[in-house]
Amino acid sequence: MTDFELIKEYLPFLIPAVLIELVLAITGVISVLRHPHYRFGNRILWLLLVIFVQPFGPLLYFFAGREVE
Repeated sequence: MTDFELIKEYLPFLIPAVLIELVLAITGVISVLRHPHYRFGNRILWLLLVIFVQPFGPLLYFFAGREVE
């Protein structure tokens, strides 16, 4: 099996996974930039986590980092 055939076989699973990660990252970045207060850490820390630790960074921010008003 060639690499192209392997990618073609997994494409139906890869496209939704990539889209979900993009949506999580974009909404996470927007949320970090809009909220001034966090349970711990600061804006720079959360931006780095949301952008570079996929998909766990955005999930960690939404469940543990964002301070609910």
